[in-house]
Amino acid sequence: MRYDFKKQIRSFGYAWKGIRCVTGKEQNLSFHLIAAICVAATGFICDITQTEWMIVTLCIGVVIAAELFNSAIERIVDLVSPQHQPLAGQIKDIAAGAVLICALTAMIVGLIIFVPYLTRFLL
Repeated sequence: MRYDFKKQIRSFGYAWKGIRCVTGKEQNLSFHLIAAICVAATGFICDITQTEWMIVTLCIGVVIAAELFNSAIERIVDLVSPQHQPLAGQIKDIAAGAVLICALTAMIVGLIIFVPYLTRFLL
């Protein structure tokens, strides 16, 4: 089996196209991207450790990926069930709930990392 570099490059292009088609159109994704920028800025200001950066980066990635999965699930549900159906609504709600769990977990991790730094600044 021969590795096809051009095919791999096209795959990355499709992935970026998918991210672009959601960015700016999904309100929650926009909120999470703005929050990620604020968290990164706070990380630079607080001069967090390398380990803390790894954890923060992982949390940001998980939340953004969860939002992308949620958007994909919503679009699939809309495609297969254009009329309002209770089960379709439940599927969308469950996917949104998964994003909420990821975001709340990331927020808790962020508080654990940043509160000690911020209390030093304020005291």
